[in-house]
Amino acid sequence: MAGLTVLVDHIATLRETMQSPRPDPAAAALLADIGGADGIGVYLREDRRYVQEKDVRLLRQSIHSRLVLYMSASPEMVGFALDVRPERVVLMPPIDEEDQGDNGMTVRTYDKNLLEVVDTLQSNGISVGITVAPAPEQIKAVHQVHANWVQIFSGRLGASKSPASQGQEWDKIVDAVKMAHRLRLHIAVGGGLDYRLIKLFSGLSEIDEFSLGRSIIAKAVLVGMERAVRDMVALIRSL
Repeated sequence: MAGLTVLVDHIATLRETMQSPRPDPAAAALLADIGGADGIGVYLREDRRYVQEKDVRLLRQSIHSRLVLYMSASPEMVGFALDVRPERVVLMPPIDEEDQGDNGMTVRTYDKNLLEVVDTLQSNGISVGITVAPAPEQIKAVHQVHANWVQIFSGRLGASKSPASQGQEWDKIVDAVKMAHRLRLHIAVGGGLDYRLIKLFSGLSEIDEFSLGRSIIAKAVLVGMERAVRDMVALIRSL
């Protein structure tokens, strides 16, 4: 049965937009814990625009579920991860790359620098995932740089404007999941998924985890964080 990591980035975005100490990502994370989340995810950008280092440190101290830190593979961020020690790091493209947020990283086979980053984190007890598009060559490359996890970006599924284009994106995700499973990678899927789209994944048992943020935070505005997380957990368990 797949787990759920709840991303609390948008709580920090709201806080910084309001220029207020609240809402607090750590408080939202604790409610997500109570609601049954298996992990809490947070994206620390290099420009610290929304999530701050103090947020990550407070999450490390306060949550009961695992901490998943989304970050670039820069030396600065690797050093921070080694200091904070999340259970998992998920590598993302730097924010100045054109494709960041669209597809994930472009991983090159046997990339020496990426191999070193993965090895450094793993040698210090931190599991490593990499976010990539649902493309065969990217799944293979994640395997070849020895990452533990692949996070398959699903954002184009929700952004599809027609049933035909959505079907094409769905087929890409299914193929990517099947390939990652054959390569014995742990598999997470995330990006643009909501309470409707998650139902499409019924029967795709190879997935180990879903990573969701925006849709849960949006529902939490109406029903509260704990309830929003419980509802998503129930949907995932029914797949």
